[in-house]
Amino acid sequence: MKFDELRAGARERLLKKNEAAKPIIRVGLATCGRAAGAEDVATAFQESLAKRGISATVAEVGCLGLCYAEPMVEVILPGKPGVVYSQVKTKLVDKIVEQHIGQGQLVDEIAMAVMGPSNGLPAFMELPMLKGQLRVATRNCGLVGLEDLDQYLDLGGYEGLDRALKMAPEELIKMVKDSGLRGRGGAGFPTGQKWEFCRQSQNFPKYLICNGDEGDPGAFMDRAIMEGDPHSVIEGMLIGAWAIAGRQGPIEGFIYVRAEYPLAIANLTRAIEQARKAGLLGKDILSSGFDFDIRLNKGAGAFVCGEETALIASIEGQPGLPRTRPPFPAVCGLFGKPTNINNVETFATIPVIATKGAEWFQGVGTERNRGTKSFSLVGKIKNTGLIEVPLGTSIRDVVFNIGGGILDDGKFKAVQTGGPSGGCLPEALLDLPLTYEGLMQAGTIMGSGGMIVMDNETCMVDVARYFLKFVTEESCGKCTPCREGTKRMSEIMERICAGEGREGDIDTLERMGKAIAAASLCGLGQTAPNPTLSTIRYFRQEYETHIYDKKCPAGVCKALITYRIDATACTGCGLCLRNCPVEAIAGEKKKTHVLDPNKCVKCGACRESCKFKAVIIE
Repeated sequence: MKFDELRAGARERLLKKNEAAKPIIRVGLATCGRAAGAEDVATAFQESLAKRGISATVAEVGCLGLCYAEPMVEVILPGKPGVVYSQVKTKLVDKIVEQHIGQGQLVDEIAMAVMGPSNGLPAFMELPMLKGQLRVATRNCGLVGLEDLDQYLDLGGYEGLDRALKMAPEELIKMVKDSGLRGRGGAGFPTGQKWEFCRQSQNFPKYLICNGDEGDPGAFMDRAIMEGDPHSVIEGMLIGAWAIAGRQGPIEGFIYVRAEYPLAIANLTRAIEQARKAGLLGKDILSSGFDFDIRLNKGAGAFVCGEETALIASIEGQPGLPRTRPPFPAVCGLFGKPTNINNVETFATIPVIATKGAEWFQGVGTERNRGTKSFSLVGKIKNTGLIEVPLGTSIRDVVFNIGGGILDDGKFKAVQTGGPSGGCLPEALLDLPLTYEGLMQAGTIMGSGGMIVMDNETCMVDVARYFLKFVTEESCGKCTPCREGTKRMSEIMERICAGEGREGDIDTLERMGKAIAAASLCGLGQTAPNPTLSTIRYFRQEYETHIYDKKCPAGVCKALITYRIDATACTGCGLCLRNCPVEAIAGEKKKTHVLDPNKCVKCGACRESCKFKAVIIE
């Protein structure tokens, strides 16, 4: 079947469903929405509509990116733009059905934005969190239904594949090279050049792998795309497979996803089945004579399997251990055959380049950093969620314009980029552009796109200790510098945070960190010291205070702090007394309470429960 016939059939089926003539309710059922109760909200809509005899479609969609506003629901009445509601609770569902769907009146207290011309609400893409964004890889997340393929086709899906199949593979590779797209998995290697290396090999079969093994704490960019727009990944892989193999010989695809992403696995599995049924995977795709299929592979969750040679070993059924290069996977990869690996965001971007062309993509970003990059914005930030901005956007724009500033109007202290392999940047670097080279020069990396914002209540020594402990535990142990070096560094960091820091610890950490980075086998060890080295570089005084003064300025490291109750602020309400798990607080109602430091375990329960800020950390 040709593409025009496929898309025409999709539009015909959508018309037969007559969805345009009845209300549509899109419920964000990605992981973030489900965690906030979106499944119950979707069920409540079904029940409320059935109870009133209203015919409407309740559609499952992915994440719109505004995770702080979940559960999110979009209500579309026939002939009118959709209205987005935020923080929808089940108790408000009947009101939305009665008032909005039944009477056409908005439920003002939770109405957030409109997907079109203003009707008194701000336009969705003009919301502060979205105004500075340009969505390419995440273009369809939250906007396309996941139940069938038709909506994706109606939104222009697989048009990029159709155009690519009409190009010679060499012409397609040139277009991707001209676009300036660099791999979005962290290393930033030019995608077209990577494809060209694999294309040049005459050894078959060839393999194409999508790396969905997203393991950074606080990162969820790839997960959001796999959950909310799986067909964009499949389409990107099809285009990549055509570029690498064409009709020269057989090529097979794998999507490697960690088993901790059950929803992504389920949605990808469904999308692969839909694509096979439509003739978009398998034999003679779109009547082109091109054959390609995809298998899903579940990873066991080892962080090191994000490294491409360890990932290949895992697919082969071997322990996920990296190997030396050369030979590179483009020459000798999966099962000893030429293999190309790109991550989820890279493949999701490819269809847009194939549709709009290299020049369009070149017009976004900077000279050496073309296009956009998605980030998971988390931490002490008001607007947490998934964002996508042109490369070259400043950290300040991301934190204060898109992110809305620091939570509870606190003071910005640092931002960590690149996950456990990244570094922490101080306030003085807020105007640093988000580019591969700029971040590397500053002592961190782009990574896959995790971005953790920290305020003054964050201890930078403790942050470095946490990430170093993470990479120590995730080290595969194959090479000595990473296996032993990170362990020794971690021991020093634990001592410092426990109030047992010694003269010379900082210099030792710096020397060991540089040696580990220079001598380790793979990217995990080469970047493992980054959090420690960057925090020493920018927050050295905080280390010195821990070591020499035996104090934690942020009040985080338990061995270096004490709790007390401020008699002038305490009202004797009793909340701290009732919440203390070890009965370390005493006092009568409406009288000043007292905390016994000998009983206190420094859990923080008293401080969290106090409404009058009477619990002081010293």
